[in-house]
Amino acid sequence: MVKPPMQAFRFHPAIHAWFERRFGSPTEPQALGWPAIQSGNHTLIAAPTGSGKTLAAFLASLDAEFRLGLEGQLRDETHVVYVSPLKALSNDIHKNLEEPLAEIRAAIKDACGADIAVRAAVRTGDTLSADRQALARKPPHILVTTPESLYLLLTSLSGRRMLKTARTLIVDEIHSVVSNRRGAHLALSMERLAALAEGPVQRIGLSATQKPIEDVARFLVGTRHLDAHGAPRCAILDTGHSRAMDLAIELPDSPLEAVMSNEVWAEVYQRLAALIREHRTTLVFVNTRRMAERVAHNLCECIGSDLVLSHHGSLSTKLRLEAENRLKRGELKALVATASLELGIDIGSVDLVCQLGTTRSIATLLQRVGRAGHHRGGLPKGRLFPLTRDELVECVALLRSIARGDLDRLHIPAKPLDVLAQQIVACATTDDWREDALFDLVRSAYAYRDLSRPEFDEVVRMLAEGFSTKRGRRSALIHHDGVNHRIRARRGARLLALTSGGAIPDTGDYRVMLAPNDTFIGTVHEDFAVESMAGDIFQLGNASWRILQIGAGTVRVEDAHGAPPGIPFWLGEAPARTNEVSRAVAELRAEAELVIVRARAQPPQTADEARREALIAWLQQQEWGRAVSANPANRAQPPLPASGARQLAEYFLEGHRSLGALPSQDKLIIERFFDESGGMQLVIHSPFGSRLNRAWGLALRKRFCRTFNFELQSAATDDAIVLSLGTQHSFPLDEVFRYLRSDSVRDLLVQALLDAPMFAIRWRWNASRSLALPRQRGGRKIPAPLQRMESENLLAAIFPDQLACLENIAGDRQVPDHPLVRQTIDDCLTEAMDIEGLENLLRRIENGSIECAARDLPEPSPLAHEILNARPYAFLDNAPLEERRTRAVYTRRASQPSNADELGILDVQAINGVCEEAWPRATNPDELHDALLLLGLMTSAEAQRCARAAQNKESRQPAPDAVEWLSILAAEDRVTQLVLPRNASDGHAAARLSANGDSARGAASDSVLWVAAERVPMALAAYPQAVLQPPLRSCDAAKRDWDRSDAIRELVRGRMEALGPVTLAALAVQMRLPHRDIEQALLALEAEGFVLRGRFRPGLADMEWCDRRLLARIHRLTLHRLRAEIQPVSIADYLRFLMGWQHVSNEHKVEGIGGLEAVLELLDGCEAPAGAWEPSVLAARVKDYDPQWLDQLCFTGRAGWGRFSVPRNPAAGRFTPLRSSPITLFLREHREAWLTLAGPPASNGFSPDTTAVFEALAQGGALFFGEIVERTRLLQSRVEQALGELATQGWVTSDSFEGIRALLTPPDKRTPFGDLNRRRHHRAVTSIALAGRWSLLRAPAPVQSAALPNSHAESPSDGAPEAALDHYARVLLRRFGVVFRRLLDREAFRVSWYDLSRIYRRLEARGEIRGGHFVQGVGGEQFALPEAVGMLRSIRKAKPSGELIILSAADPLNYSGILTPGPRIAAVSSNRILFRDGVPLAALEAGRIVNLNPEADQEDQRIEYSLKIGRLPPALRPYYA
Repeated sequence: MVKPPMQAFRFHPAIHAWFERRFGSPTEPQALGWPAIQSGNHTLIAAPTGSGKTLAAFLASLDAEFRLGLEGQLRDETHVVYVSPLKALSNDIHKNLEEPLAEIRAAIKDACGADIAVRAAVRTGDTLSADRQALARKPPHILVTTPESLYLLLTSLSGRRMLKTARTLIVDEIHSVVSNRRGAHLALSMERLAALAEGPVQRIGLSATQKPIEDVARFLVGTRHLDAHGAPRCAILDTGHSRAMDLAIELPDSPLEAVMSNEVWAEVYQRLAALIREHRTTLVFVNTRRMAERVAHNLCECIGSDLVLSHHGSLSTKLRLEAENRLKRGELKALVATASLELGIDIGSVDLVCQLGTTRSIATLLQRVGRAGHHRGGLPKGRLFPLTRDELVECVALLRSIARGDLDRLHIPAKPLDVLAQQIVACATTDDWREDALFDLVRSAYAYRDLSRPEFDEVVRMLAEGFSTKRGRRSALIHHDGVNHRIRARRGARLLALTSGGAIPDTGDYRVMLAPNDTFIGTVHEDFAVESMAGDIFQLGNASWRILQIGAGTVRVEDAHGAPPGIPFWLGEAPARTNEVSRAVAELRAEAELVIVRARAQPPQTADEARREALIAWLQQQEWGRAVSANPANRAQPPLPASGARQLAEYFLEGHRSLGALPSQDKLIIERFFDESGGMQLVIHSPFGSRLNRAWGLALRKRFCRTFNFELQSAATDDAIVLSLGTQHSFPLDEVFRYLRSDSVRDLLVQALLDAPMFAIRWRWNASRSLALPRQRGGRKIPAPLQRMESENLLAAIFPDQLACLENIAGDRQVPDHPLVRQTIDDCLTEAMDIEGLENLLRRIENGSIECAARDLPEPSPLAHEILNARPYAFLDNAPLEERRTRAVYTRRASQPSNADELGILDVQAINGVCEEAWPRATNPDELHDALLLLGLMTSAEAQRCARAAQNKESRQPAPDAVEWLSILAAEDRVTQLVLPRNASDGHAAARLSANGDSARGAASDSVLWVAAERVPMALAAYPQAVLQPPLRSCDAAKRDWDRSDAIRELVRGRMEALGPVTLAALAVQMRLPHRDIEQALLALEAEGFVLRGRFRPGLADMEWCDRRLLARIHRLTLHRLRAEIQPVSIADYLRFLMGWQHVSNEHKVEGIGGLEAVLELLDGCEAPAGAWEPSVLAARVKDYDPQWLDQLCFTGRAGWGRFSVPRNPAAGRFTPLRSSPITLFLREHREAWLTLAGPPASNGFSPDTTAVFEALAQGGALFFGEIVERTRLLQSRVEQALGELATQGWVTSDSFEGIRALLTPPDKRTPFGDLNRRRHHRAVTSIALAGRWSLLRAPAPVQSAALPNSHAESPSDGAPEAALDHYARVLLRRFGVVFRRLLDREAFRVSWYDLSRIYRRLEARGEIRGGHFVQGVGGEQFALPEAVGMLRSIRKAKPSGELIILSAADPLNYSGILTPGPRIAAVSSNRILFRDGVPLAALEAGRIVNLNPEADQEDQRIEYSLKIGRLPPALRPYYA
């Protein structure tokens, strides 16, 4: 758009000159807005944050005011009313108006010689009484206020006198009030202002995020300014809601889970601190006040306590203003804020916005990121930090929505009756109103356009009659003259309307006052104050306060002077996800499922690998658009990093593998699994947002309650619902979708919400807003407990059934037809929940437009982990957190196996223990009968086992005779014997019942099983040739028909519940049935998820089967036992262990070529400077090290050398000395794995000599040195230099390590090849000719004009196949014995801990390694080899020897400053570190001694001697001396 010059607008010449001097040309919103505003039309401006909307609205008004002053008509009257939703924003606008007013005043004076004072003032809840009186005496020309203060001004006499002269009403950030009660309250106030003003009032609305903008315009102008078609008579100027942004997702190194661990939080804080240091000012947004205090506290520890402050609504105005000013002055590096800084407050230039967690709203993200670059031409820069896997999904969906230009839809509340009651009382206190006139005034507000006259009359009647209670009639606030149809206020109504007005509900927070002067600091939640006591220390405003006294509504504190504080909490802060974001999340899942389904594996790929790679590629190829990525060519990082794409791919793949699909808004999935108590957990995956899920969950909870007569626990989040049922509940899973009907769910939900806490809370809010409950009495705020009591008393008077004893109520509670009750129920249904969305969803289920699937799982799917760990605000019942049934669910960590094949070999003790627990116990005949009902069939030996199982193990008494108990039961006709002929499995003749006992002959040679009378029909169906002996006198049960396969399946089911892992053959022998019948039954049970198969016992080749619950318990006991075998050791003990494990200590050093090979296996893939390998690393581990041993291993193909890591600065590669270049020793059989992980090296171009040598090796393959000289026709010295450059950059290797030695030794000190037999002690016995053949380390890329390609992957592990990652994970285990994330800090390969931990978890589940906490002082997951655990145990028990060990700083064991406290010692060969018993004492760095342990007793001379006097083995002196 071509913007017109300032002369095109009708501004005073001095004003447009000032504007051009100050800002240059107008922005698009200003260029469009000024003509509309100057024409006098109502105007709505929608423009991105930072585009100059506020000045667009103000400048036309300022011009009019100064013109009046020039004409001599500027009186002390208020002409402009500016309404802001936040008190802080109102104060900020006032401050930002002062400077333009002063500058324009000076410009007018210079141009016209007139000194015109246009005054602006602010009136909010924080305005002092003296300032309010001054405003009344001398009204300002521009009044800055809030919706609540505007209401007070319209209700008070002095305020009405001030507002009579208003001509312009500006509503800023209008989107923040339109969709809630404050909007309806403001809409009535705007109509009251229009009725009060002497002339027409022009309305101007401003916001960056408005959808649908036509509805916002209707809200702004009211129904009186709508045309016949309902279109607003208003200039709508929409320049878009977003602009170019630099948005990206930040992820910690550790993988995200369903719950953030402290280790991951530490990584987030470190990354936040790094970003804060890189930028001048940073704004960190969080979603809760508690999180703001917590993050500010931790960031202070990272970057300094005087550089970070918190900012939220529970801080006093003084503290918030101080924080804003300090950030604006550059005294702060970061401010941690909630929504208190979200809306347009000027805090100076902000370079970066970080959002912790998801915003749950597109508009909120745009508003918050728009705080950065909040100036003309600025580029907003934002970084999102998802805290869980589901938040990562949501953050990606948010970025996709912004890229598409989506925006959240605003929903205007329809005619809230509580606000109407308050405004009617306020109107009645100012004038004597006719009913029709007041009704017309109310209907002119757009929020009340559909208000009917009966509804209005009902509210008027309620206000006139009040409420009848035991204390008499109360809350009658108006006189209603029904004859003359007039309304006027009662005595005291004005005071009540002024002290209890407003639409913001009370929270009952306690005021925090600083003794002894009672300085107001802020507020804390009522529950926190009640649970605290004198002496406790808590943080508020990033300062520590010690509690002195807790009184009624007040907490008195003193300064704790930085003592470690606790973090207070506030409740009810969790933001709800908007429908648009829920839809975006569902679409992302649906598209991911399509990618999974369409992926095709290319050999040797597995199906999972193909799907994973397809998902990663799809996620990384998203079209983010300019709104997200700004200028992609100049971006420092993509919106979704590669690690985020991998995590999302794994998450979606695991969810799809568990559920068979990914839930979306067109595909719902229910999963059912069992917890540790045997109870049932039902999870409905429904990504419709928490409002709809809360409604569905409450209605289902009520339906289950009525069906099973059981008060179940439930919770609802944005993506799922969980219902916790007991062991007695049984129903077909897919019937849950049909439990609710769209035509009856509303009535059912009304009865359900009456029992929910939300009804009582919203009833109290509505009663307060309608002035039925006063907020203040006697000039003091009514304490929250008393207000709750009065709320209950009022509810009992209006709705007695709500508080009555339910035993005295037959059927549903009858809801009274009362305005406040109806409004409260409507608020619960439409604000707290989404009843219309639920009804629509149920209709779609009924007509089949939504696909519904049910899954019975042995364990919860990964998608269910979030709901199982839901926060208390998601609960739909009153059960406390510690009593939640979901806490009994055992959830595996991410990427752990979910089927029995991956569970691996289990602990024999755990198997035996669970088998013993599972077998039924019997202490009398009745209990033996119960055991027989469970097992179905039982031999006499098994019956005796039941009796022995119930006996105390320490008892020496013989076990009771179970056969005798069976005889007793047989005499009572409760059990009988099932006699099976030897050939029972060969035929299928009909079962014979012997009435005379003839079939008893030969029983001794046949199989005999005991069966309970209740199981006889099932047994006879399973064993057609069996005979009952003795026959039962009553055989009514035998008349029921059983299918043989069903009977066998149920018999197998019962036996599997009492057995542990068992083979098919063993089970067939126990049950005397053919293998094929048992196999068919087991397969059927496997399909139900009842049993799993695998190889569980060590040394057993046959496949075993096991009940899934028993198997899960065995698996947990296995892990618990293994993890309990060792107590964690200290860092010092771990370093002692490493020095023995890696053969550094004298006791563990190795000898000979065999020992060297063992060392190379440990250091396979390890990186060290080329000149440090032999003298500093290998010589420290191998006694009397001889370099010929390494050459032999290289020549025989066991080992090799080369550089795998990519140089950080490729341009400097040509000039990097080979001696300090990092070189890797590796086993040749693993070469391809290392190359896969390393990726191609980079180069900025080689010298001509180097290019010639490279091309010769590329064409000729492996060449001897002489052959290279011959092919290139270069001097030998130039070929050596070229080989050194190629080795430095990772392109060449040789047959032996002699090539490195020769290149490290100056030519004048080498022995010529012909003189090798004449060895002298002062000359190195080396020659480059002894290196053998030279070859390329990796396959060459096409060489173009002597330059190699300059490209490499963002992370070498991004495209690494699983085999290479698995190899690297196992190498680290061999190298360190115990691995954890911090060990990767010195690794050359940039493989993420996420990839490695996924492999380690799989190995742990298979029983190959152990997981646990092995090393103290190291957070996060740790994994160890079994043999390392034993050595750690012995190290812990062994007494320290006091041995001094000197390591080169280039040694792979240099973890100073990483594992140990103190500074890091640079990995340079000349630097050395002295250890004693694993504790670093001192270091030699750059020739000086650095003390690393001041507390240790040290002998300075001994330390200096040990560090400065090197010991080089004799065989290495010719090369490295």
